[in-house]
Amino acid sequence: MTARTLPRVAREAQIVGMGGYGATEAETRLLLDYVLGLTGAERPRILFLPTAVGDAATAIVAFYDRFAGLGELSHLVFHPWPARARELVLAQDAICVSGGNTANMLAIWRVHGFDRLLREAWEAGIVLFGGSAGMICWFEACVTDSFGPQLEGLRDGLGFLPGSACPHYDGEPRRRPRYRELVGEQGFPPGVAADDGVGLHYVGTELRAVVSCRAGAAAYRVGPGGESRLEPRLLGG
Repeated sequence: MTARTLPRVAREAQIVGMGGYGATEAETRLLLDYVLGLTGAERPRILFLPTAVGDAATAIVAFYDRFAGLGELSHLVFHPWPARARELVLAQDAICVSGGNTANMLAIWRVHGFDRLLREAWEAGIVLFGGSAGMICWFEACVTDSFGPQLEGLRDGLGFLPGSACPHYDGEPRRRPRYRELVGEQGFPPGVAADDGVGLHYVGTELRAVVSCRAGAAAYRVGPGGESRLEPRLLGG
């Protein structure tokens, strides 16, 4: 049976946001295997969107290296323009969004109407995923270094998922206190945070599972009153 005749595990809308990749390629592979398993395809079609890094050639090469052997790979760039975007996007089983500058990425997508195309893909059951910018872009709001290392709150995310999000919760020392400050003191929407190597699996808008490729890593619900730990299932254990 070919990949295209295998049904997806779920036709429901699915997103997996990762706080960051694993510390090693072996750890990261555990996360990728989990995500791609959600497609139900034996050899999934995977599209890479390097918009957040300005369509950098180095990021595109790294994607093909990292995902080699995992499926049928392709990428879409917006410079000079996104050619055949609709045809390409809707032919996929999964779409991977790179890390990088979230604010710039969202602005480019919106100019081209690509935000609406991504929503169509999500509603069609194509699995959307990524780390860092590829995690937080799906929420209503997020904590981002798009405007500098001081970290700022961005309130105009895609809004597929409710609330706010913060990646690299244990990977960058400024992330946790800044997110807690924004939510606790500056009226920022409450939400979720993820350590590096942790994946948040949403079905529709419901957080269905938390997984990790790193022992000891976790996710957190963060609100005005503080944070509560969401213990993940350890992959490969």
